[in-house]
Parts: sequence; C-alpha cells; structure tokens
Amino acid sequence: MGFFGVAPGTSTKTNPNMIRTLKAGTFFPTLFTNVALNSATNEPWWEELSETPPSSLVDWQGRPWSPASGSKAAHPNARFTVSITQCPTLSSEFQNPQGVPISAILFGSRRPTTIPLVYESFHWQHGVFCSASMASETTAASIGQVGQLRRDPMAMLPFCGYNMADYFAHWLRMGERLSPPPRIFFVNWFRLDEKGNFLWPGFGENMRVLKWVVDRVHGRVSARESPIGFLPYPSDLDLEGLALSQERLQEIFAIRPEEWETELKDIRRFLEQFGRRIPEAIWQEYHALARRLGQG
Repeated sequence: MGFFGVAPGTSTKTNPNMIRTLKAGTFFPTLFTNVALNSATNEPWWEELSETPPSSLVDWQGRPWSPASGSKAAHPNARFTVSITQCPTLSSEFQNPQGVPISAILFGSRRPTTIPLVYESFHWQHGVFCSASMASETTAASIGQVGQLRRDPMAMLPFCGYNMADYFAHWLRMGERLSPPPRIFFVNWFRLDEKGNFLWPGFGENMRVLKWVVDRVHGRVSARESPIGFLPYPSDLDLEGLALSQERLQEIFAIRPEEWETELKDIRRFLEQFGRRIPEAIWQEYHALARRLGQG
C-alpha cells in the first residue's frame, strides 16, 4: 500500500512530508513516470520542485531540455508511486490487525464554483447521495478535454468494475449495518474567484479544515444548516495567521441558487442513465435537495 500522486507542483513548500516520503526509500524505492531527469545528479525533476530548474535536464520524452526550450520538462500528469511505510507521519496503528474505528469519511472534488470549501452530510443516506452525484473538473489524468465537468461517484468512476447503481446500493446497505455509521464530509480546495484565483490557499492550510472535521466528530463544534448540508460557523474554523477577508470567506461558502439549478439538472441526467437499478433512496435525497433549494 502506498501513495500514487501527481508530481508537478509537489515541493518542500507545498507538501514537505511527501518530499520526505519520496526521498526516504532504501528497500522500497520510489517509482516515477513521465518526469524529467537531472543529467548531473541522475535525479527526477518536475515543475515547481525547485524555484530554479537545473541547467541540464532530459525531459519526459528523453530530449535535452533547458529553460529556453519553451515547453514543460515533465508531463502535466507525471506521477510518483511510493510505499506508505516511507511516510514520516504514518500512524503507529497502521498495521494494527484489529483495525481502527472510522469516524469520518471525506470525499474531495475539484470544482471552481458551486461546491463550498467543506460541508457535512445530514446523515448516511444523504451522504451516499452526495458522494454518488459528486463531480470534478477533468485534469491531465483524464481522457478528453481538460477542465470539463464530469460526474465521478465516490471518485470511483475509473475503478468500479460493475454497475455503479449497485455500488450505491451497497453503500446504503452498509450504512444499515453500522451503528453509528461514519459521518460523511465533502471538501473542495479549488474554488476560484472572479479573476480565476484560488479562494483557499490549500496545501498545508487544509489541516485547518481537517481540524474542523475532527472537532465535529468529537462534538466540540456545532454547524449551521444549509440546503446542501452542514456548514462550519466561521468562528469554529482556525484561521489564525491567514490573510483571509470576511468577503473571501463568505465566497468560499457561498451557495448560489442559479448554480445549483444547473447542478440539479446535471445530477438528474446522470442518475437517469441507471434506469430502474438506481436505489429509490438516491432519488428521495435528490428530490429533498431540490425542495430545500426551492426547486422541487
């Protein structure tokens, strides 16, 4: 078991523990694909790994590369694969044969609009609906045009080997067997302002959101109800040291009816393709969401 991640953009500034993980290999070396190679040190390199690129590189296609080449040295979807045992923050409970309790499940999507920074589902059935209908913008890892919105249930679309309506039903049945089931949360680090800039700083600052999730699980903070789920009270988010204005914070959590009108139509089209196999509970949650948004 390990990590499979996108290399470009990964650095000691954005993800220091991942860099430590990648460099820790002895018996379990790291594997890289489509990265550039530093000719002098025989080490991999990719955009943003260092502020200044090495003077002599071989690009991901095996061609000599320099900053004057006018192209990227590494492919936008260059990847690394590394054993989780190399991670310096790995929990001591990771190998526990008895397992560990799961109190929360987080799903993430890449959305420039519509989806707030974080929200919690009302209950298990609602969480299954939200995760079954979630969508993300396509990236360089996807087939087709980059930046297109694609429904990606539970982030499992490329990996589910059977009818996804049956997969949704499996999730619903699992919830009935758990007492209580884990809480389900959704995060979106990628919301943009009107100029196309990220509203949330991301990377290590995401721990502030994860802290709120942990606080919710332990009952240390409350939440405000919205049409799509429970949202944080701004005062319950640890924002100390962040240059985040109140206007920017409001925008990160804004829920706009016109955006959700489009969202509902797209979700319906997606669910209808499954015909009678889609669980009735999923449609119940769809119609409940539409009513809460004043569109039911």
